[in-house]
Amino acid sequence: MTDHFDRLGLPRRFTVDAGELERSYLARSRAVHPDFHLAGSSADLNASLELSAAVNEAYNTLRDPFARAEHLLTLEGGPSAAEHKQVPPAFLAEMLDAREEIETARGKPAEIERLERTFGARFDGLMGEVAALFDQLATIPSESDQRANLRIRVRGLLNAAKYVRGLLRDLND
Repeated sequence: MTDHFDRLGLPRRFTVDAGELERSYLARSRAVHPDFHLAGSSADLNASLELSAAVNEAYNTLRDPFARAEHLLTLEGGPSAAEHKQVPPAFLAEMLDAREEIETARGKPAEIERLERTFGARFDGLMGEVAALFDQLATIPSESDQRANLRIRVRGLLNAAKYVRGLLRDLND
């Protein structure tokens, strides 16, 4: 698997400085941009196109906290969403209530705005928990059995965050 952190020359961690990410992306993007390889051979141009696409993919993945967490969890050897479908306890009951709230809010702009704020805060909270677990994971030796447990907890939080993202999407359908 490609390491997007490595591709952009960034340390492999969840917390990323947005300015550093942007600077690294622009520098790498300029270095491989196809416009600078037009005079070269077609092989050079094709390689430049592939590298440029890879740099763009890395940037798009790392600038989105959810996609960054998914990528980092994969790099850390964590389970995929297909391998581990569980969410934190009591989360499903909370989401059933949220679905009912969405149905009740249909056609009520003020209520939809309130739910957007509520679900947005819930998503941000879940991602904050993910960040804390990744920070904790970084302090544990690679041979420790605790790492597997933390990776499973991260997966559960990401599953929940994905569900909340779906609620936000459904609010505007």
